[in-house]
Amino acid sequence: MQDDISGWNDWEAAFGLIPELAGASELHGLLTGIVTVAQAPTGEEWQHILQQLAFEPLSDKALQLLTDEGEDAAAALEDDTLDYMPMLPDDQHLLEERVQALADWCNGVVLGFGLASGQLRPDEAELLQDLQEVAAVEFESDDDDEDGEAGYADLLEFVRLIPVSLALGREKHALADTALFKSISAKNNALNSTLKTITSDGQAADLANSNNTSHNIDIVDMFTPNRPS
Repeated sequence: MQDDISGWNDWEAAFGLIPELAGASELHGLLTGIVTVAQAPTGEEWQHILQQLAFEPLSDKALQLLTDEGEDAAAALEDDTLDYMPMLPDDQHLLEERVQALADWCNGVVLGFGLASGQLRPDEAELLQDLQEVAAVEFESDDDDEDGEAGYADLLEFVRLIPVSLALGREKHALADTALFKSISAKNNALNSTLKTITSDGQAADLANSNNTSHNIDIVDMFTPNRPS
């Protein structure tokens, strides 16, 4: 979808230079992770969330854009047409830029899920681990070809459905009831405590630690896991 149609131009202009973000797509991922498990934040709740994450205050226009997109994303995740799409640059941008934006978005989803006190249901740990692996994707110059484009398209189609699966059948709780609104260090708690899961060998694993692990995943050779239904 073209940037002016998807809303990317406005999103990038509003959030692309925020120093606390890897990129504007990370904020959309964070937003998405939150609304998979919680009700869409109000403007005041967004102000609190961003304050907890040590962001500078947003302009009224940017705050309204964020609030409106949260409501739109929440509605899209519940729509049976499965039309939800991450906020990403279109194919007029370099493949390397799009891959990085997708990785940033995946990282944001995991953080948002934790910030909103998302509780893992059976088999959902694997979905979050998939997002963490995509967040660690590293673009190589050899990927900039037709195979790389095809690999990116497949990867995007896979990961965009993960929030749909995480949101499916959940009763969305109010953000006021989450640790996010009770903790001074919400981001650290989310990364270091909330997203603990169990690996296949039965040992406790902290998904946040994988942020510090380089998987060196090639976009063309990216695994093709079972798509969430």
